[in-house]
Amino acid sequence: MFDSLTDRLGGVFDKLRGRGALKEQDVRDAMREVRIALLEADVALPVVRRFIDQVTEKAVGQSVLRSITPGQQVVKIVNDALVEMLGGEEIAELDLNAAPPVVILMVGLQGSGKTTSTAKLAKLLKDKHGKKSMMASLDVNRPAAQEQLKVLGEQVDVATLPIIPGQQPTEIATRALQSAKLQAIDVLLLDTAGRLHVDQQLMAEMKAVSAISSPRETLLVVDSLTGQDAVNVAQSFGGEVDLTGVILTRMDGDARGGAALSMRAVTGKPIKFAGTGEKIDAIEPFQPGRVASRILGMGDIVSIVEKAAESVDADEAERLAQRMAKGQFDLNDLRAQLKQMQSMGGLGMLAGMMPGMKKAKAAMAASNMDDKVLVHMDAIIGSMTVKERARPELLNAKRKKRVAAGSGTQVQEVNKVLKMHQEMGRAMKQIKKMGGLKGLGAMFGSGGIDAAMPGLGGPAAGGMGGGGGLPPDISKLLKK
Repeated sequence: MFDSLTDRLGGVFDKLRGRGALKEQDVRDAMREVRIALLEADVALPVVRRFIDQVTEKAVGQSVLRSITPGQQVVKIVNDALVEMLGGEEIAELDLNAAPPVVILMVGLQGSGKTTSTAKLAKLLKDKHGKKSMMASLDVNRPAAQEQLKVLGEQVDVATLPIIPGQQPTEIATRALQSAKLQAIDVLLLDTAGRLHVDQQLMAEMKAVSAISSPRETLLVVDSLTGQDAVNVAQSFGGEVDLTGVILTRMDGDARGGAALSMRAVTGKPIKFAGTGEKIDAIEPFQPGRVASRILGMGDIVSIVEKAAESVDADEAERLAQRMAKGQFDLNDLRAQLKQMQSMGGLGMLAGMMPGMKKAKAAMAASNMDDKVLVHMDAIIGSMTVKERARPELLNAKRKKRVAAGSGTQVQEVNKVLKMHQEMGRAMKQIKKMGGLKGLGAMFGSGGIDAAMPGLGGPAAGGMGGGGGLPPDISKLLKK
């Protein structure tokens, strides 16, 4: 996401940071390159003009040019302007403050991902907000559209309205409302038919459904890969129905990011969710501050922590913490850590959220490293005996050959896993010498995330002031 834009901006800001003092012309030259980068990322021209004017006005001020770290100051100004462009510090949440069933109307073009997004949103409401939801497909045009939503409903364990062949969208909407009331449903999600924004008949149908259902939220689902046209689509739909927000799909595949950067500024409608993959749980609230940090290559440590909290088994984490306190760490522990990395999205996902994302991904690419590395490592450890996993020192040359043959790898790869285990084991012993986890936390001054990752909540957040204490580059660890 935003890879090409991040690369371009990273080069611009590296030049600024490398200079001790900045002249006004240096800033203006940098802003010219930023303007080109944004235009190449398919950001709307009026948005780019406003953004550059706003940033330049602040960046050429005396407080910046006379600052001890002017390059960092300019980056902070750009970061703040990006956050504002994307919607501000506050997250645009769903408005569910109404008498149930609260209706969410999903609209958008054909192929934008409405049906899948409907199921993803229903799962999110059920898992994160404890809402009893129901989904209803009003798409009578696309073959098997209603059946698709039914199958997705079974996957996410959310009820769907029974299909009655021959009914029209307004009739289905009326029946869905009645059924939701009878079943004490909290949220009713109506998945409308995909349409071309020039199709007046389907637009009229959408308006009729909206009039019947009185939706609390009308969410426009837009494929971010359509780039600049996504903004045109939003304006077209906004002229027909009262949109309350946008869901951008395929954000993980959008290397330019123009749709995300333009959408809020041009339409005035907040981006409420972003689809980040094909999996049914790959949707997340759109958070401008975190997205801006990723664009500028500052990473998103908070998201890593949240993903860890969702993926890590509490009992397993407690067991490992106790072993760490004793300075113990065997290959079973290493295997558990590798599996957790996979469940958090793999190396690519984690590298994309690390500060210095560009360098992390470049290191992975240079070493031909991808998520298969984690699979190979797991296979290697799985090919060892129970005793060997508990006591890696038993692995002599003969045993290593057997493990390599059993896992379909080379002895060199087995040695890399063992070396990685040795280094992590040494780290565990260092933690024990420091007094265990409590002693380590005391060294940093306070507990919690701030203790484990100092600077996260202060001026150094996101790499602004150096990023001391942030996790090491995962790719470097795995290359050893």
